[in-house]
This record gives sequence, C-alpha cells and structure tokens, in this order.
Amino acid sequence: MRIVYLVAAIVAFSSAGAFLVLRRAGGGRFPWIQFYTKGKESGFNFKQLNLLRKVAVENHLENPTSLFWSIRQLDRSIKGVIVRLRSEGAEFTDGNAEFVGKLYEFRKKVEFALPKYNLGLKSTRKLANHQRIKITLAGIGTYDSQIVENLRRYMAISYPKGPPLPQDFSWRSRKISVYFWRLDDAGYVFETRIIDDFKERDYPILHASHTDGLVRSQKRRSKRVDVNISARIYSLRNKSAANNLLEHGPGLRSRLVDISEDGAAIRVGGRAKIGMVVKVQFSLTDEPLVMCGMVKGITYNRKKNQSLLHIQAIGVTETNRNKILSFVYNLFGEQSALASGASK
Repeated sequence: MRIVYLVAAIVAFSSAGAFLVLRRAGGGRFPWIQFYTKGKESGFNFKQLNLLRKVAVENHLENPTSLFWSIRQLDRSIKGVIVRLRSEGAEFTDGNAEFVGKLYEFRKKVEFALPKYNLGLKSTRKLANHQRIKITLAGIGTYDSQIVENLRRYMAISYPKGPPLPQDFSWRSRKISVYFWRLDDAGYVFETRIIDDFKERDYPILHASHTDGLVRSQKRRSKRVDVNISARIYSLRNKSAANNLLEHGPGLRSRLVDISEDGAAIRVGGRAKIGMVVKVQFSLTDEPLVMCGMVKGITYNRKKNQSLLHIQAIGVTETNRNKILSFVYNLFGEQSALASGASK
C-alpha cells in the first residue's frame, strides 16, 4: 500500500513540476511545443528561445508563433529585447549583441519573403514616371535619363546626359541597353530601340519602344532608408586598413544619402573612382558611427561636379550593425528624431 502511495506522490509531484514548467513557459494556454518547434526550425537555440518566449509572454501575444512570420510582432519583440538588455546594462555584450543580430537577420528573412520583393516587373509598361535609368550605347558610353511619361505605345524619356556625341548625332532607330534600380525591389536590364528623337523641342525627349524582356538581377539584400545628414569620409590604403575606430581628423565633408546594414550612399564634391576604400563617420543618433567600405559604383553629376558613391560595407561590427538596423527599422522612432533635429 505504501508503494501505491509513493507512486501516486511521484506522479503528483511530476504533474506539479510540469504545470510549473508550463506556467514559466507562458501559462497552460501557451503553445510552447509549437513555439519551440518552430523556433528550432528557424535556427534559434534553446537559450535564445527562452528569452523570446519571455518577450512573447510579457507582450501578451495572442499567437506567440507569429514572431516567426509577422514583421510587426518581430519589431515589437526586438524592441522589447533591447529595452530589457538596456535596463540590465548588457545590450552590447558579445552574446547579447549576437542574439539581437540574429533577431534582425530573421526579421530580414521574413520581410524579404513578402510578395513585393519577389514578384518583380515583366514589362516596361509598368515602369513608374520619374524612374531613373542608365542607357548604354554600344561603343560610345553610358548616359543618365529618366522616364518622363509612360504611355501605352511607347516611353517618353528625358534626353540622355553623358559623354559628348557627334554634332549631327541622332538617337532615332538606335538600339540601346537600359539598366535601372527599382525601389525596394531589384535591378533590371533590358534592350530596346529609340523610335524618335525630339532634340529640337524646348524640352528634348526621346520615344523608346516598350519591351516584355526585362531581366531581373541584383535583388536587394537589405532594407535601405533615405537620409540627408552630414558625414566625414576618410581614404584608406586598402581593405586591410579598415577598422571601426573613430577618427579625430577633419576628413572630407560629405552627405550621407542612404544607409543600410551592408552599405551606404555618400555624396561628395568632385569626381571619385570606383574601387576606392573609405571610412565614413556619421551620427544617426547622438552617438557617432563608423562604416568602412569599398566604392562599388559612382553616379557623377557634371553640372554640380559631385559624385554619389555607392559603398559596400567591410567589416561592420555586430554592435554597429545592430545600431544601424535599429535606425533602419525605426524601432525607437530614430528616423523621426533625426528628421526633426535636421529641421531645427
């Protein structure tokens, strides 16, 4: 009889233990099995999932597994994690910075699975007015232009700006190659032919044929936001000289035009060269940040004698990347704060 009581006591104790585990995991109604299974499938370890689970409970999420597919819930949860770590003074320790970085990486994965990043364009008829394009004329050079008006039968584009052309040159009937970058999407290339050249008009334009032969390439790898803030740029000898130390010299004055976790666009005076390695110093909040990178492309404005440098980041630390991503995703309203500060 004592054995029966002992077994019953053990079962009761085990049941109580299981109940406490469920309570700690978010209560009896918390779908902890589905949550942990989905979390493991998404690449998080048990320790990280424990913290995510606490965040889900603290935020009273009706469906905790939505953390693995809802951008809104992810932003809310990432912000909660950062607030918790800041209160503990442990936001930038190696393990925590890595964990926050993992959350950001997963958030990017969820966002870039959205249809707008995957459907793409099939026809030039869908191009928006004012879309900037680059025109390559075989054997002559590359020219800047934009869509002025996209009509059913043709595209009206602004007169191309670039290398000088012969005095009697006409674009009419010329075959051209066109490249453009569609915002929040990807890069595209296509070939078409110029129907007519209206050089003599007060506002010179070209008419170009439509095509359904768009080729989608260079899909965006990270979310980018536009900014307009002062920055300092420093020339580096090579990639091995890249570091995350703040510079105290004056550097070259520039403007940060856009920013992402893996690069930036910087406007500088004069003409620059592709392949340069640079360090850019700027502030998205009250704290200065550093990004080193290589100039992968340049858009030169002859009239203003300015170059827009397209920089691919090199060796960004986990801490700096997390600070940039906090701004990019606007978790704490940093973008509004920056805009209001710039307007004062």
